[in-house]
Amino acid sequence: QVQLVESGGGLVQAGGSLRLSCAASGRTSSVYAMGWFRQAPGKERDFVAGISWTGFSTNYADSVKGRFTISRDNAKNTVYLQMNSLKPEDAAVYYCAARRSRGYKTDANEYDYWGRGTQVTVSS
Repeated sequence: QVQLVESGGGLVQAGGSLRLSCAASGRTSSVYAMGWFRQAPGKERDFVAGISWTGFSTNYADSVKGRFTISRDNAKNTVYLQMNSLKPEDAAVYYCAARRSRGYKTDANEYDYWGRGTQVTVSS
């Protein structure tokens, strides 16, 4: 079992930045690809970014490319999502997810563990 805890959400003005963190605990000695997803009220949970176990491979949703950066520090069992140039449409609950594989997926159903989420609010 792996437990994931997100942090770093909050209220920010449009154009501002936030850095989300996802700390993993439990069976962290296993190999996990990681992903960030987000869900706005009344909408489905959407893929935001994914990173392979090694960190060498990453992928982003088109809506966040060039603004968001996913990274990981396996020594700290932590994954980050740096969010720059935030827009009101980025407002959502952001979830961290772990997949028992070296490679990430964009489908939320491919992930095995989830955090409880952190709220990001962007004011215009």
